[in-house]
Amino acid sequence: MKKAFKKVFKSRGLTLLLPIVVIGCAAPAAYNADTGKVAIRPASSSLIQQGAVVFENYKRTRPISRDPSARAKVNRVANRLKPVINLPGARWEFEVFKDPSANAFALPGGKVGVNTGLLKIAQTDGQLAAVVAHEMAHVTSNHAQSRLQRNQTIALGGALLGAVLSGDENSQKFGQWAHKGGEIAFGLTFSRSQELEADRIGTLFMARAGYDPVEAITFWERMGASQENRTPELLSTHPVSKTRIQKLREFLPTARSQRR
Repeated sequence: MKKAFKKVFKSRGLTLLLPIVVIGCAAPAAYNADTGKVAIRPASSSLIQQGAVVFENYKRTRPISRDPSARAKVNRVANRLKPVINLPGARWEFEVFKDPSANAFALPGGKVGVNTGLLKIAQTDGQLAAVVAHEMAHVTSNHAQSRLQRNQTIALGGALLGAVLSGDENSQKFGQWAHKGGEIAFGLTFSRSQELEADRIGTLFMARAGYDPVEAITFWERMGASQENRTPELLSTHPVSKTRIQKLREFLPTARSQRR
């Protein structure tokens, strides 16, 4: 193993290159705390097309809820949020999937899916708006492109390190550990920062649509109470509810100042 470390330190080009590549993949924040403005970043046409294809495939392979109450609630919230979000080229589409897990997702171009299990947690329109606005914030911030670049960077870093450490078994193991460490240190942390950013921007969107941003805090309190087995935050792509609630409480005055 000591030989492996010596190879790393001798390869000064690699030790300088990896941090530069990883740091370079992190896009500037979509919310500017100094100006209070939200940056709208349209996805590329190819990414939008991929999002549409994935969404169509998802609708073909997953059961869609026909519950009129669930569908009306999601559409009611979506119709209030869409007018306050000006995303060029967006073709917003919202679908309700018959799935007991409390989850929602968004794809480039404005495709948003909501599981019926989420509606058991988000009991009011305002609580649902917190989640839907959060997902729409992922789209307006083009987080998908940033995550794509991040994943490519992690793969590139692992390949470069593997090339330098090729040879003996210990070196290969060290390369695998370094790659896994890179995922944890850069990949997952970056995803959590995106989630918290989407929380902040989402509360601004819901406030502009007339909802009280405090509903976002209520939702995450309910979500936290429903979670029996929690993944340690360090190894999770999503912040635990306690962290989200704290950050949302700190941001609440800002969000409420934009309520219409």
